[in-house]
Amino acid sequence: KVAIKGIERELICPACKELFTHPLILPCQHNVCHKCVKEILFAFEDSFADGGSESSNQSSPRIRISSSSMDRIDRISRSGRKRNSLTPRSTLFPCPGCQRDIDLGERGINGLFRNFTLETIVERYRQAARAAIAIMCDFCKPPPQESTKSCMDCSASFCNECFKIHHPWGTAKAQHEYVGPTTNFRPKVLMCPEHEMERVNMYCEICRRPVCHLCKLGGCHANHRVTTMSTAYKTLKEKLSKDIEYLISKESQVKAHITQLDLLLKETECNSERAKGEASQSFEKLYHVLEEKKSAALRAIETSKNIRLEKLQMQVEEYQGLLENNGLVGYAQEVLKETDPSCFVQTAKQLHVRIQKATESLKSFRPAAETTFEDFVVDITKQEDILGDLSFQSNGLEIPEINEEQSKMYNKALVSWECPGKTDSADIYVLEYHKLNREEENVTWQKVEVCGKSKVVSDLDDDSSYAFRVRGYKGSICSPWSREVIFRTPPAPVFSFVFDDKCGYNSEHLQLNPRRTSVESRAGFPLLLGSERLQVGCYTTLDYIIGDTGIAKGKHFWAFRVEAYSYLVKVGVVPSNKIQKLFHSTHDVTSPRYEQDSGHDSGSEDAFFDSSQPCTLVTLGMKKFFIPTTPAAPKDPASRILPLPSCLGICLDCDRGRVGFYDAGRMKCLYECEVDCSGIMYPAFALMGGAAVHLEEAVTAKYGEYHDDI
Repeated sequence: KVAIKGIERELICPACKELFTHPLILPCQHNVCHKCVKEILFAFEDSFADGGSESSNQSSPRIRISSSSMDRIDRISRSGRKRNSLTPRSTLFPCPGCQRDIDLGERGINGLFRNFTLETIVERYRQAARAAIAIMCDFCKPPPQESTKSCMDCSASFCNECFKIHHPWGTAKAQHEYVGPTTNFRPKVLMCPEHEMERVNMYCEICRRPVCHLCKLGGCHANHRVTTMSTAYKTLKEKLSKDIEYLISKESQVKAHITQLDLLLKETECNSERAKGEASQSFEKLYHVLEEKKSAALRAIETSKNIRLEKLQMQVEEYQGLLENNGLVGYAQEVLKETDPSCFVQTAKQLHVRIQKATESLKSFRPAAETTFEDFVVDITKQEDILGDLSFQSNGLEIPEINEEQSKMYNKALVSWECPGKTDSADIYVLEYHKLNREEENVTWQKVEVCGKSKVVSDLDDDSSYAFRVRGYKGSICSPWSREVIFRTPPAPVFSFVFDDKCGYNSEHLQLNPRRTSVESRAGFPLLLGSERLQVGCYTTLDYIIGDTGIAKGKHFWAFRVEAYSYLVKVGVVPSNKIQKLFHSTHDVTSPRYEQDSGHDSGSEDAFFDSSQPCTLVTLGMKKFFIPTTPAAPKDPASRILPLPSCLGICLDCDRGRVGFYDAGRMKCLYECEVDCSGIMYPAFALMGGAAVHLEEAVTAKYGEYHDDI
C-alpha cells in the first residue's frame, strides 16, 4: 500500500495551494477546486469591465492567481471578445495547472464533472492527518456524540441512537447505504452535466470524458468516437495498472535519478555561490577603478583651488596697499615728507614706477584667477550607457541576426531579425539604432524593447543612413550584440497613390487588382492581332496607366516592384498637359526594337532620340534596367544595361526640375535627368506583352504582424 501521507503533493489545488475542496475536472484534465474556478472566472469577467485590470482578484483572501495567469486574463480581455454577442459565447478559463487558456464551452462551469475519486482520496488523507479527531453526529442535541456511521443517501453522519431514529426499521430509509464516518458524500450514480436527468453510460475518446446517450445522439459529441463505460473502465484500468507496475519495477532507477538530482541541487548551490563571488569581484574592481578616478579628480580640483586662492590672496594684498596710510600708499606718503631733494629723487623714481603700475591695474581691473571650474566637469555620458548595458552575457543565448531581406526601409523602417538555431530562446529583445553622422564623435544609441522578432521604427530623417543592432535577453542574462546593419532611408518623403482606373485605362489589355496597387499586362489574342502590322512597318502600341494623384510641388519618392518575367515596362512621370497626347498616340515610336534607351545596338538609335516626347520614362524588361540614350550617356550600349533591382524607386524634385530612378533596396541612384515640372506631375507606367507592376506597400505599425500571419 502507498503511504497516504506521501501523496499530498497530488492533492493540492494549483490555484489556492490548499487541499482540494469539491474538485472539478477541466477539459485539459487538470483539477481545480469548485470555489477557485468560480473566483478565477469572476476575476476574468471583471477584467472585461475594467479593461483588463491588474488585480481584480486580489480581494479574495483564498485564491492566489499567478502573474502569468493574470497576464493571460488581460490578454484575452484585450482581444476583443464581447459578452453580449448574438453568437453563442464560449467561456475561456486560464488553467493554473498547465498555464493555458481552456475553452469551457457555452455551459461554462456547469459543464464540468466533479472528481469524486480525487475527493475520496483527499478525505482519506484528511482522516489520516487528523487521526484522533472524530467526526461528530449531525443530529445529536448539544453536546453531540461521536458518529459511528455516515449515510450516503442522507449525506450526513449519525451516532448509533440517531441512526436508529432517522432510519426506522421497515421504512424506505432503512435501505439507505451507510459507511464508516466520513465527510465525503458522493452520489451513487454520476449524472451528465449537460442533461441533468441522464446517467453517463459512455466515454468519449475524443474529449476524454464521460457522456450520456443524449450527448451522443444530438449533442456536441454526435460525431465523436465513443465506447461503453465498462469497456473504458476496463481499458483505462489495465493501462493504469501496467504503467504503475512499470514505474514500481523501475524504483531503483528512480532512486538513482533522485540521488543524481540531489547532487545537482548541491552543485547548483555551490556554483551559484561561486558565481556570486565572481560577480562581486567584478563589481569590486569597478568600485576600485571608480575610487581611484574619484580620488585623482578631487586631488586635481583641490590643487587648482589652492593655486587660485593664492593668486587671489596676493591680489587682495596688493590692492590693500593702495589704501591711505597702508602699504604702498602709506610708504609713498612718508617719502613725500623727505625735504632733501637728492635723497627724494633717489627714492621717488622707483616708487613712481610702482605707483603708475598700481594706477594702471586699478583702471583695468581683472581677477588674477578664474572662479569657475568648468574644466573639471567629468563627462560620464558614455560610461553611463556602458554601465546601463552591463549584464550577464551567456553563451547559451543565441546571437540574433538582422535579416536584411525581410527588413524594409520605406515610409517607416521595418527591422526583422532571427536566431540562427530558429529557436526563440530569448524572452525579450532590445533593438538599438542611431543615425550615421561623421560630425558627431559620441554616438547616442536609441533603444526600444521588443517582444517579437520585428519592429517598426518611425520618425527617421529622409536621405540618411542608420545603423541597427539587436540583442536578446532572458531574465538578467543577455546575448552579445548582433552585427550592425546599415539601412538608408528614401531620399524624400514617401508619396502614396494607387493606379487610376479611369483616365486612359485599357481594361482589355491591363488588369488591376481590387486595391489598385498591382497592374498586369497579358500577352493574349489582341497582341497577336496587333503583331500582324509588324510586317508592314508598324509597331505594337504600349498600354499606359498613371497614378490617381498628382504632384504640384516639393520632393517625393515612391517605390514599386516589376515581375521578373516582364518583357517590357516603362516607368517615369508625365505632366498633366501631356496626358491626352500620351494616351492618344497612335504608334509607339519608342518600340523595344528601335527605342533609344532599349539597350539594343541597332546602329540607328540616335535617329530616334526625340527630346519632345510626352513623358520622361526609362525602360525595364527581361530582368534589365536600360539607361536612356542621351548626349551625356556612355556610347557603349553594354555599359547602359544594368541588372534589374528587386525594388525600384522614383524621386521627383519639382522645385529643382529633376527626376531620379533608384535601386530602392539600397537607395542608390541609377539614373537622373531633368524634367519639365511646369504642370502637375503624375507617376506613369507603360506595359507591353506579359508584364506586371506592384506598388510598394507602406509600412504600418501592424506591418510585421500582418506578414507573420500570412
